[in-house]
Amino acid sequence: MKRPPDNRLRHMVVSAAMMALALALPPVFHLVGLGGKFLPMLLPLLLNGFLTPVRWALLLGAATPWISAVATGMPPLYPPVAALMSVEGAILGGTAAAIYRRSRGNLWVALVAAIVLGRGTAAFLSWFAAGWFHLPPILTGAAVIVQGVPGTLLQLALVPLVVRSLGSRKGVLFDEPDSQA
Repeated sequence: MKRPPDNRLRHMVVSAAMMALALALPPVFHLVGLGGKFLPMLLPLLLNGFLTPVRWALLLGAATPWISAVATGMPPLYPPVAALMSVEGAILGGTAAAIYRRSRGNLWVALVAAIVLGRGTAAFLSWFAAGWFHLPPILTGAAVIVQGVPGTLLQLALVPLVVRSLGSRKGVLFDEPDSQA
């Protein structure tokens, strides 16, 4: 019986590239005043979910905001934006990875589910954290959703283009959608 290829090195390299993008894009976007609205860190974390298995997407999504907070000060550790983004990033990338593979490559189902769950997580966590800072929870949760609309639209526009353009490189850049290696 033929063993599937060990793709750990490939997953590590792809994840490292996505982390580098997730660390580099926010300062660039913030320089021109678009950082919070276009969710630049979340874009590579979401894309990584389509390029690597679930465990890699979860790990990258959870670790990147913390690494960025320590390295660049963005997102801030207090208020706990880095912690909230860590959970959102893990949900976003992990959901994309899990659904994309289980749906045998149905990009739109995985993309929409990941965005809805990721943004829903961000809204819920913001609502929950608002009480600690004596802020109105409903308005805080709603503000997270409204402020991220441009970033959500950017994700909906760019991720399908990138994933489809890389689709011809299956087996070279990333696994078949149903592979869990």
